Amino acid sequence: MKKSLYVMTVFMMFFFLRPSVFPHCEVPCGIYNDEMRFEMILEHIKTIEKAIHEIEHLSKEQPLNFNQIVRWITNKEKHAEELQHIISQYFLTQRITPVEGNDEDARKVYMEHLSLCHHILVFTMKTKQSLDHSNVEKLKKYVVSFKDSYFKTKSK
Repeated sequence: MKKSLYVMTVFMMFFFLRPSVFPHCEVPCGIYNDEMRFEMILEHIKTIEKAIHEIEHLSKEQPLNFNQIVRWITNKEKHAEELQHIISQYFLTQRITPVEGNDEDARKVYMEHLSLCHHILVFTMKTKQSLDHSNVEKLKKYVVSFKDSYFKTKSK
C-alpha cells in the first residue's frame, strides 16, 4: 500500500508540477506558428517590464515586503528564461536555417537573423541581471527588428 501511494504521489508531482513551457517538438512536422511565438515573446517582455516596476515600487516601501520583492524577481527571471527558450529552441534550432551554397542575399539575411537573435538573448540576460529600463527598451527594439526582418523574408 505504501509503495503504490509513493508511486502515485511521484506521478502526481511530475504531472502537476512540471514546467508550463510550450516547446515545439523538433521533428520536421511542418506545424509552426511564428506569429504566436512573437506574441509570446512580447508578452514575456511586458511581464518583465511590469516586474521591474513592481520591484522598484516595493523596494521604496517601508517596511520592505521581502516576500513580494522575491516573488517579482523570480517571476522576472522565469519570463526571461522562457523568452530565451523561444529564441534559442524555436527560432535558432528550427526556423533559421543555415545557408547552403553561394546565395549571398540569403547569407546576409541568415547573418542578420543570427545577429538579431543574439542581441535578443543578450538583452534578455541583462534584464535578468538588473532593473535598468534601457535594457527592456533595447530588447523590444531588437524583437521588433527581428520580427520585421523575419516576416519580410518569409513573404518572399
